[in-house]
Amino acid sequence: MIVKTKKYALDKKAYMRAGMLNVLQQQWWVFLIVLAISSMTFVIPSNWWWIGSLIAFVLYLLFWVIQFAGVTQLEQSKMLFDRLSYEIDSRQILIKIDSKRGMPMKWDMIKKAWMDKKQFVLVVNKAQMMMFPFSVFKTQNEVKFVETILKRKGLIK
Repeated sequence: MIVKTKKYALDKKAYMRAGMLNVLQQQWWVFLIVLAISSMTFVIPSNWWWIGSLIAFVLYLLFWVIQFAGVTQLEQSKMLFDRLSYEIDSRQILIKIDSKRGMPMKWDMIKKAWMDKKQFVLVVNKAQMMMFPFSVFKTQNEVKFVETILKRKGLIK
């Protein structure tokens, strides 16, 4: 079975939110570094440990926000945010610009995936993701089929 989605453009704000969520999930250990630096206030009493760790953490978050905002503005990644349709089957995801032009993406290029109440998010790398809102599928059975494929590939549980 091949699932053909409707044409849709990826929302830039949703892309940035999903990207930040992905980075924070992958790099959860940054919180431990912030706590370790903040706990130095018990060794050498000073409020500057707290202030310094918070400034470093805010700069870290700002770095990633700028990265994802930059991806939305770059000419190279402009195609990600154009109106595209997709054909999904158990072998690949075919990204279609129009009925004659497209690019296949094998499932082994997808590092991880997750599903929330509104969409599927497939992570290619830290800065590249594909998002499939449930509204782009024609029927609920297609959503279940894509979920089954993701489970078979070991990308979601």
